[in-house]
Amino acid sequence: MPTVELCELAKKNGVKQLAVTDINNTSACLEFLKITRRTNLKALVGIDFRNGADQQYVGIAKNNTGYRQLNEHLSNYIHTHKEFPAQAPPLPDCFIIYSLEKVISQKKKDFRENEFIGISTESLRKLKFSEYQKLKDKLVLLQTVSFRNKKDYNAHRLLRAIDNNTLLSKLPKSEQGFFHHQMIPPADIEKEFEDFPHILENTQNLMNLCQVNFEFGRDQNRNLKIAGRSEQEDEKKLVELCYKKLPERYPEKEEKVYARVEKELGVIIRLGFVSYFLINLDIVSYARSQNYPFIGRGSGANSIVAYILGITNVDPIELDLYFERFINPNRSSPPDFDIDFSWKDRNDVTRYIFEQYEHTALMGTYVTFKRRAVARELGKVFGLPKENIDKLSQGFFNYKELDHLEKLVLRYSRLIDGFPNYLSVHSGGIMILNDSVYNYAGTFLPPKGFRTIQIDMNIAEDVGIHKFDILAQRGLSKITDAIEIINQNQPTAKIKDIEDIKVFKEDSAINDLLKTGDCMGVFYVESPAMRGLLTKLQTDNYMNLVAASSVIRPGISSAGMKEEFIRRHRDPERRKEAHPVMLKIMKDTYGVMVYQEDVMKVAFEFAGLDLDDADVLRRGMSGKKTSKGQMEKIEETFRENCKERGYSVQLTNEVWEQISSFAGYAFPKGHSASYAVESYQSLYLKKYFPLEFMVAAINNGGGFYDLQTYIQEIRKCGGEIHAPCINESDHPNTIHNKDVYLGLGYVKELEDKTIIQILENRQFFGPFKSLDDFIDRVNISIEQISLLLKVNAFRFTKFDKHHLLWKAYFKLQHNKPKSNQPLLFKSKHRDFELPEFEYSKLIEAYDQMELLGFPLCSQFDLLQEPLKNSVEAKNLKNYIGKEVEIYGNLVNSKKTGTSNGKYMYFGTFYDIEGNIFDIVLFPAVAEKYSHIHKGIYLCYGTVTEDLGFISINAKWISRQAIQTDPRLVDSGFKVKIAN
Repeated sequence: MPTVELCELAKKNGVKQLAVTDINNTSACLEFLKITRRTNLKALVGIDFRNGADQQYVGIAKNNTGYRQLNEHLSNYIHTHKEFPAQAPPLPDCFIIYSLEKVISQKKKDFRENEFIGISTESLRKLKFSEYQKLKDKLVLLQTVSFRNKKDYNAHRLLRAIDNNTLLSKLPKSEQGFFHHQMIPPADIEKEFEDFPHILENTQNLMNLCQVNFEFGRDQNRNLKIAGRSEQEDEKKLVELCYKKLPERYPEKEEKVYARVEKELGVIIRLGFVSYFLINLDIVSYARSQNYPFIGRGSGANSIVAYILGITNVDPIELDLYFERFINPNRSSPPDFDIDFSWKDRNDVTRYIFEQYEHTALMGTYVTFKRRAVARELGKVFGLPKENIDKLSQGFFNYKELDHLEKLVLRYSRLIDGFPNYLSVHSGGIMILNDSVYNYAGTFLPPKGFRTIQIDMNIAEDVGIHKFDILAQRGLSKITDAIEIINQNQPTAKIKDIEDIKVFKEDSAINDLLKTGDCMGVFYVESPAMRGLLTKLQTDNYMNLVAASSVIRPGISSAGMKEEFIRRHRDPERRKEAHPVMLKIMKDTYGVMVYQEDVMKVAFEFAGLDLDDADVLRRGMSGKKTSKGQMEKIEETFRENCKERGYSVQLTNEVWEQISSFAGYAFPKGHSASYAVESYQSLYLKKYFPLEFMVAAINNGGGFYDLQTYIQEIRKCGGEIHAPCINESDHPNTIHNKDVYLGLGYVKELEDKTIIQILENRQFFGPFKSLDDFIDRVNISIEQISLLLKVNAFRFTKFDKHHLLWKAYFKLQHNKPKSNQPLLFKSKHRDFELPEFEYSKLIEAYDQMELLGFPLCSQFDLLQEPLKNSVEAKNLKNYIGKEVEIYGNLVNSKKTGTSNGKYMYFGTFYDIEGNIFDIVLFPAVAEKYSHIHKGIYLCYGTVTEDLGFISINAKWISRQAIQTDPRLVDSGFKVKIAN
């Protein structure tokens, strides 16, 4: 049960003292201590040490040192996957309690001073007949509380069945708790133990000796406070570095720059955040030393000190970013830096942090059960048929028609929904502490091997632990990989400094890509919604892209501010409709709130709140924690100030509603600016090295679209796509001039060990000369070589692949020696007379669909019926307001709900020439299509234009049939397609 409910249960039963001892876990301990610190309930914390379901002993912390000792002991065994020994190690600041049943089964004789025997109301009868009743000083109460009621107990059994992957009816008793493990009022316990008053007295004495203390609240900061040898040296280093690097960022000595630097340094030093800046600087300096790209973003981009040091790459003066958005002068918790690294590099950066700083751990997070997933698991536990489970988990049922078991599944899935499922790793949080991680909780080791604490960021922040966000993304890898590919494919090409963003911002050719929405593969701006927004805004500069990066967020769209921003951007006259004060506050965005900081600006300049309250308002609206009642007081002050300033109630309500509706979803301006910087870097590569950039993009998992869409983009850029080849392909995709060879890793069911063997052999002994040469050099099964032959990876031999498949079957007998050693004397290969095979492009396409997931020819070539006369995407602008027919290959579709409970579709297609177009299926049309699958469609509808963005309001769409695999109807391969 949740910790709060446990405390309420204790209060209801009159319990004054309680110990929380989760099984092999300390996740609840800090929260329990926090909840009980202002109550009359005395809180003890510890751990129930078990091997599986078998309890070994319970450890109770006597003090904070004992709490650390328990966490260290727990973590040591979790990390090494060892079983806990029956005898606890010496833990001098802890009390160790063995259950009477365990003591009897082990015939334990010797007890340390801090070791005791736990007696429950159920084990009293055993004690009366046991020799251990003589050890009066060693007997204490150990009364387990696991359940509130029968429903909790039933839920527990279901969860144990899920965990053991068994039917509920087959769940062993040993894997279950006991129904009687419920809270008993103290008076009832006293009555049960009236013949053994010394047990309760011993228990009270033990509890009186236990006191674990933590301070909670926003004024706590347990992060590493000194990055170097002393606070004074840290302060001196930060100031010196800042003024030394300042001319690099600001060659012209502007007074406002120096004033801002002095202001920030003063606040940073006064609040004790110097080490925070130096640690982040150390992390990015290591990344630079390894040539790892990174993006410093989030509210940290509001700091000129961070910009000068090179932690971020966003100029806060250029963007008019509030420093108070980053560091409120009265805040006590460290500010937020988010640093993105390539997904390939983050592990090494994390390793560096763990080696550089002693008290380090990854932040944990709790993965909870989701109702639909629970319904599926419970269906299995009850032994329901698959179709019944699918029906319940997908929500397609009539409750009245369900049977008893199905209703039970729904009832308990609702109860279990939101329960903790397992501990996982926070997406990017790393703790760098001033003291031991084990002072706060135990740790576990996830697969990547970095110890991870058993608490999440919420309770961590309450106790004063503030994470460093070290995140991973694929956009940065695209950039570095593209540069590497360019250097290989075009050795003489001159690549501009990728950090010189100013040059990219001023390049009209790059800005034209934004203006036309030609951003396939570009980080953050390639989705259909973003392409449409860029087109409507006619985005052709950095500042406009920064705005677009935030305008696309859902809060702004839902509040109607997105459309208003677009219209004011396109129509200067419309800007006059803005309230004069709002227009003055947000001149760059025409009086429309676009960024999180706009909440601060409006609160400060429109409503007259001070910057501290304005920042608290922004944090509260963004879902961050605030003090109880603080937001209500700020809203009251906001409204009172607006009234004093003469604003109408209607205007005040409108502004407050705008703040409320979008602040939780909007980006900070610095965050948007950081994303825009990365977008410009990608846009530069896409414009001047499109083939290499797209190869890098698909080598890093693509992006918003599927692989086939990016392959189409490569063709559009003049590239030639080739199937995997054993002499030209690598594991990833490669490019030679304009020829792009798909990687061997794309061949389904081709094993990694086979690929590694092929590549290593080719590296040492050169290209393969023939099928016979390949068979001599690579130890491969007939199943694996068949995959390569079917995908035509041996086409360099000039033999038809069917011919080679027959030869491979003859040559690769089961008695082929399995050795990786090269043959000293190669045996002579026999040749075979084979019939002549006819090549078919259609068969080739079907083999590619089977092995790659898509054909390499145009899918339009596979249609059963020839194309009718229709318009092309590039000419749609000539048909605005008219009805047209157009063929398109579906790239992406999005089904979205409407306010009246219906749904509509947005679809993105490319036509036969590879040009993109978009359609909309409004509810009246959309209801005719429950699902829209990939394929080629004939679309019919009216061409519309909205602020320069062209789309089609579809009246109907018809999926076009493709030709059948000829091998399914004609085993003689008679079908021919002209070359």
